[in-house]
Amino acid sequence: MITLATDAASRAAIDREIDRALGRIAARCLALGDGAVALGDAIARSTTGGKRFRPALVVSAFSAFGSDPADVPALYPVAAAFELLHTAFVVHDDVIDNDTERRGIPNVVGEFRDRGRSSGADAAASSLVGDAAGILAGDLLLHEAERIIALAALDPGARALILDVIDDAVFVSVAGELADVENAAAGDWASPEAILNAAHDKTAVYSFTAPLRAGAILAGAPPEAFPAIDRFGGRLGLAFQLVDDLIGAFGSPEQAGRDAGGDLREAKRTPLVALARESASWPLVSSALALAHTGPIAVAEAQRMLDESGARDGVLGLIEETLAESRAAARDASLPIDVRTLLLGLADAVQERIP
Repeated sequence: MITLATDAASRAAIDREIDRALGRIAARCLALGDGAVALGDAIARSTTGGKRFRPALVVSAFSAFGSDPADVPALYPVAAAFELLHTAFVVHDDVIDNDTERRGIPNVVGEFRDRGRSSGADAAASSLVGDAAGILAGDLLLHEAERIIALAALDPGARALILDVIDDAVFVSVAGELADVENAAAGDWASPEAILNAAHDKTAVYSFTAPLRAGAILAGAPPEAFPAIDRFGGRLGLAFQLVDDLIGAFGSPEQAGRDAGGDLREAKRTPLVALARESASWPLVSSALALAHTGPIAVAEAQRMLDESGARDGVLGLIEETLAESRAAARDASLPIDVRTLLLGLADAVQERIP
């Protein structure tokens, strides 16, 4: 993920507000039985280890528009809400993907599958327990994110605008995730355009456009700045997801956070593979991908075939195009120079992640 150079005081304030929200969840669970207490503890653990990029982006956008955190007490609570929103999506995504670990340790699903087994449940029942806990944990995090906005020290107009930002982020992300799952499950392949649209919707709005918009709203940015922010966030978010797809196929274990070629082992229908399917080399690529789950040698062969098909170059071309579009939006005359600097730095950071 991208790291933003937020100052130590801002990082501490973000962490404090996230901890406050997690503490409230734990306190509410405390009187509701052992299962609820375990769920509150698992939710707290699910937020550890991340870079908290999205709340940092809220604060960075706010500051770039020239506002002082001391004048807007709602800044850090609103920023924290974006981390809870992100964690909710991650926890739900683990259920969808049937993942039981994150960053090498059991996630909410994994913890509660273990809890089910320790109570004597068989494998099927333990899986049900884990999935239920993941869904419910995500629900609580979504609720807490919106509760923070509802109670933040905001004037009614700003609150309504930020709730609209959250609303859009949730709906677009849900649509993108559902499209991604349906594309993966369908007997026929979706078009490369449909797969690209799903990649955009899963990530771009909630990770980039929404935090930038929220920071700008809190800073009292002029209305004419928002179209440029929206264009930038949408194009950069797509570029980010395309780079993530390349990392999932070609990145090192350090970049991917798991074994190299994980997306190939899992036969994910990414834009990379969709472009390969349009090439004359698809029969060879398809055969190589069908064996990628068998081990590192097969993964290396699948990587070679994808490279030779031109699909990797095709994705690199799309990344170059979307980054150019994001940089054009970042240079819009409606944006203050500090905002332009922030956005151009984000584009550079995405480019630097290309494996």
